Amino acid sequence: MARKDTAADAANPGRLKQIALTYKMTSKADPKIGLVLAAVGIVTFGVLLAIGFLIGHPIYLGILGLLLAFLAMAIVFGRRAERAAFGQMEGQPGAAAAVLDNIGRGWTTTPAVAMNRSQDVVHRAVGKAGIVLVAEGNPNRVKTLLAAEKRKMARIVADVPVHDIMVGNGEGQTPLKKVRTTMLKLPRVLNGPQVTSTNDRLRAMGDLMSNMPLPKGPMPKGMRMPKGGGKAR
Repeated sequence: MARKDTAADAANPGRLKQIALTYKMTSKADPKIGLVLAAVGIVTFGVLLAIGFLIGHPIYLGILGLLLAFLAMAIVFGRRAERAAFGQMEGQPGAAAAVLDNIGRGWTTTPAVAMNRSQDVVHRAVGKAGIVLVAEGNPNRVKTLLAAEKRKMARIVADVPVHDIMVGNGEGQTPLKKVRTTMLKLPRVLNGPQVTSTNDRLRAMGDLMSNMPLPKGPMPKGMRMPKGGGKAR
């Protein structure tokens, strides 16, 4: 029992520190975050308290209003923090891989299954919706990578649907902040064993980086080598 209490005590400062760091990061991109949260909390609490006075139960409604105020502030903070994070990641190499890394359970993600010298890249995710290829980089250049990867998927897993997402804010592209929701809205057509079988076939096929010889000497400045192998979620 003592060990559990010690672990909980050690975890609490870590959570508070993480919240503080998230708030600091968010406030840089969203300077009004403090005022917005305060307004949400005050309005929520004020409305519930006023209702409490009207019906003759100010204490009960006041307590409820306080709890709901904290909940509303947490929801608003989470959304604005997410928006700030996407704003900072957008346009950065590997941003889509970071989104895929946090997509949730049921998906196996493999970053950088295809890449060119200009750091245009295609990532892959496998789930019950099938295979999703997520491309980021120059739209004209990355289309070639994406088409080649789709042809490869057609040869190896012809019986599995393949979806593609081009990350960007242009016509026919998907904004970074909408990549996760777009993927989660895809229809589920595979069951668990089929997903496992698909992953096994793709793993046997091998990815770009597992067969690419590593360059000798230091890597070029700014070059980011993708991780090898899939990451199960």
